[in-house]
Amino acid sequence: MGSDSKAGSNRPFDTKTVEFLVKLMAEQDLSEIDLHEGEHRIRLRRGGRVVATAPVAVAAPTPVAAPATPVAAAVPAAPKANYHEIKSPMVGTFYAKSKPDADDYVKVGSRVKPDSIVCKLEAMKLFNDLLAECTGTIAEVCVKNGQSVEFGTVLFRVDLG
Repeated sequence: MGSDSKAGSNRPFDTKTVEFLVKLMAEQDLSEIDLHEGEHRIRLRRGGRVVATAPVAVAAPTPVAAPATPVAAAVPAAPKANYHEIKSPMVGTFYAKSKPDADDYVKVGSRVKPDSIVCKLEAMKLFNDLLAECTGTIAEVCVKNGQSVEFGTVLFRVDLG
């Protein structure tokens, strides 16, 4: 496989690199890797989300409403105007408690201040405390303990009133 050598190829992402990245994603429970090298780019995704890259749905003889339903179900309901959403700043795993036998950091009805720890997010075996960064009452916990989250996933809604 001389074409897989970086020195002898214009392609920076050879088969061995892709295989390594796929293995790394599985080992580290990563949902997406997006790399750029010069003009070249590779984006690998795994998980329950299906991303269409070809106009397959356009070729359907009649409009299909079924694909819109799962996407709509995956999006949390629109927040009320006086709610502040605490969103995930990274891709990782959500943990509602510090240890399996500990109480949740917060639950519906808990009062939080800007420096209150609301959860831990694990990314690549590093655990990061997430602060509320607002003052209010937890109105909704939007994810379950141990659930994988994406960047921007709404984790909590805080009633600021």
